[in-house]
Amino acid sequence: MKKSVKKSIYMFLRIVFIVYVFVLSYLVFFSERYGRIRYDSPQSNLVPFQEIHRYLSQFREITFLAIINVIGNTLIFVPFGALLFIFSKKLAKFHNTVLLSLLLSLAIETTQYFTRVGVFDVDDIMLNTLGGIIGWIIYKIVYGIYKGVSRRGRS
Repeated sequence: MKKSVKKSIYMFLRIVFIVYVFVLSYLVFFSERYGRIRYDSPQSNLVPFQEIHRYLSQFREITFLAIINVIGNTLIFVPFGALLFIFSKKLAKFHNTVLLSLLLSLAIETTQYFTRVGVFDVDDIMLNTLGGIIGWIIYKIVYGIYKGVSRRGRS
């Protein structure tokens, strides 16, 4: 692939990442439709799997909130894990992706706690980190396909 095309793709992906950060910020801190509630005092769930279990145990009566909470908290971090490579290959290593996903999620949850917008939820941290891992897996699959195609093109 020509260097100018590759550079353009990276620039486009950086713009996608910036848009992703703005959308993530909006959904997490401002969107009332997705459960952003302003509380009078800080709210938290520090018991792992408590909310996940509650939502899954009510699967017959699955609600929009349950879908947003379990699936949404996972999917919202997939782009994060998939796009870290645009900054450096070192960031795209598995352990770095896990750590950065965990730290970003922890920062979001802590901000929610202190601003009283939403709930600090350890389950959200786990689901967000899982989403980052899924994004990393997608990145590795796409990168592997790209490498395979580019090798065949040189032959």
